[in-house]
Amino acid sequence: MMNKKIITHICFDLDGTLVDSGDTILKSTKAALDKMKISYRIDEGVFTNMIGMHFVDIFERMNIEVTDFDKFIAIYKAFYFDFMDSSYLYPGVQQTLHYLNENNIKVSLLTTKVQDQAEKIIDHFNLRSSFHYLMGRRDGLAHKPSPEPLIFICNELKIKTSETLMVGDTELDIQCGKSAGAKTCGALYGYRTEDQLEKEKPDFLISGLNELKSILE
Repeated sequence: MMNKKIITHICFDLDGTLVDSGDTILKSTKAALDKMKISYRIDEGVFTNMIGMHFVDIFERMNIEVTDFDKFIAIYKAFYFDFMDSSYLYPGVQQTLHYLNENNIKVSLLTTKVQDQAEKIIDHFNLRSSFHYLMGRRDGLAHKPSPEPLIFICNELKIKTSETLMVGDTELDIQCGKSAGAKTCGALYGYRTEDQLEKEKPDFLISGLNELKSILE
């Protein structure tokens, strides 16, 4: 077990870690591709297993040709909240955030979703007051798996990366955390398999957010 004092900041991924948004993402993607009249065949299992990756990489792997990516993102974002009722908080999210806030542990969000969309989702679930910093994809900053956005967050919060725990459900989260010099925790209930996460050798693996408490005590 870690001494609680070693971890002063927990940075969470969004999709597959705090929010089960797989259906919303899939429906929004299909709606945007339909609107752009782009033909596609999406294997839902394969698609779900790639959530968290940049859409450029997802489409490349699925052989979906999107020539105007900025247009796709704009349409996708416009559709996203039409399907928001298909997204749910994972069990224990509110209780875990409350516990961290009560114990003076800084809480941040790091997602590959663009900034305004990330903020709208957090507001949709009334979680804004639980976070000390929200970090979506921004122009001029590399996105996960680069350590750059996590280091940026730590600098903003005046927290050492060595006192940070990066919690996420994908290889991007673990690679980002490790490269930044943070501790890492893989969420087994998200969009990757246990084998995929174990290959990244995170410091911890959890089957539910309530298990974070035992890591900190």
